[in-house]
Amino acid sequence: MLGTQDQVFLLDARFMQLISASHRACVVLDGELKVLQQQPLEQTLGVSKQALLAFVQSPSFIKAFSSGTSSNPHFLVFDRFNITFIEEHHRQYLLLIKSGSDEAHNATVDENDSRFKVLVQNTLGLVFEFQMDEHDGISFNYLSDGCRALLGMEANALKQSPQQFFDFMDKDDLARLKADIQSSVTSLTMLNWEGRFWIHEWQDTKWVNLRASPTKLSNGVIQWSGIMTNITQSKLEKIELEQSRQRLAELSAHLNSVKEQERTRIAREIHDDLGGNLTVIKIGLASLHKHLPDDQALLVEKTQKLKSIVDATFESVHRISGDLRPNILELGIVAALEWQTKEFEKQFDIPCSFNTDRHDEKGTTEQATTLFRICQEAMSNIAKYAQASKVDVALLFSSDAIQLLITDDGVGIKPSDVMKADAFGLRGMEERVAALQGKFLIERLPTQGTRVTVVLPNIQSDGLPSNEWLTD
Repeated sequence: MLGTQDQVFLLDARFMQLISASHRACVVLDGELKVLQQQPLEQTLGVSKQALLAFVQSPSFIKAFSSGTSSNPHFLVFDRFNITFIEEHHRQYLLLIKSGSDEAHNATVDENDSRFKVLVQNTLGLVFEFQMDEHDGISFNYLSDGCRALLGMEANALKQSPQQFFDFMDKDDLARLKADIQSSVTSLTMLNWEGRFWIHEWQDTKWVNLRASPTKLSNGVIQWSGIMTNITQSKLEKIELEQSRQRLAELSAHLNSVKEQERTRIAREIHDDLGGNLTVIKIGLASLHKHLPDDQALLVEKTQKLKSIVDATFESVHRISGDLRPNILELGIVAALEWQTKEFEKQFDIPCSFNTDRHDEKGTTEQATTLFRICQEAMSNIAKYAQASKVDVALLFSSDAIQLLITDDGVGIKPSDVMKADAFGLRGMEERVAALQGKFLIERLPTQGTRVTVVLPNIQSDGLPSNEWLTD
């Protein structure tokens, strides 16, 4: 424990600024912490900032806290202080203790040494320090006892043959690590990397997360200090979750495809079978009407009513089969959306415009169906909820993408509308777009209204997206 007469100071190691001081120090210096922080460091400690900085950058200090001996951290004597280096949450500190007696000093040193060792021993991971040379060679200054539990090697063995750290690493992950190290060197930002290691002793692959903060030493060498942890279980769970989502997306795409095929079949049967039977009925009624005597006014009237019912049923057949699978889709997505906007305007009496930059483009069957169904669902939502006075639909083509924009000037969608449990229409749009490797966005506009944006890769003649899309 610290003696009651000890003065303790905590400094920022980079800027040599006072962060905190013990109560005893404030009493001795006759000032509150805020006052001590504002006055020159020399007035507080009795040593100049330059002298303290020179000591921290001295070879003895660097060797003590930046070399392999840091596995047994200790205090160094500086002027009337016992000083040690601390790194916590990627920041570096200096702890200075001005003891009331040598006995108190020794007790403090022993306690801090013991505390550091306990902390490292109970850390779930591998605590390390390493440096890189100009040839991308690695050397470890310090490795905790967690080395064997994580990498299947003793710390001393890895220190003696540090290249094994790279040898057991997945090649793609190694390339990313070296790129991240280079980026960390350039900007002196924290290194945060995850990758796979082949553990030879256990004949198994392990996922490891490496986090380290860089420090530029007085000789210009960059040193990283941090921790490596085992993230195998969470990584495998994440991969499994992503695969599960992919399978669900594939299932959703398959169900949509089956549903469209079933709609096409039902529409065709309704049009051919029911339409054919209605045609026969209409012809029969016309023949019956023709042969009715003039004095059978009641029968003539009933026949006329039946003909009207047949005509209305014809209209219903055309409407239902059109809703199931519009024949206009056979002419391509441009013609289909143009027809749809006109039908929307006619049905709901809301002005609806359609614009495109290429009238001759058709897209694939899957793209045409997806864009048509999304437009159909979006315009249905506009009619139900938007209270819009105008709708604009645009279909734009480029060498690498097909973009559909549906914009209204209504009340605008709220975030809660998107998150509702029963928002199946919006989720259906997203799933349709995801099945075609596209992008979907629905947003409330700054002034008023809502915009639905769909971007699909423009499929080339070889059936693949253009290179521009793949590298986007």
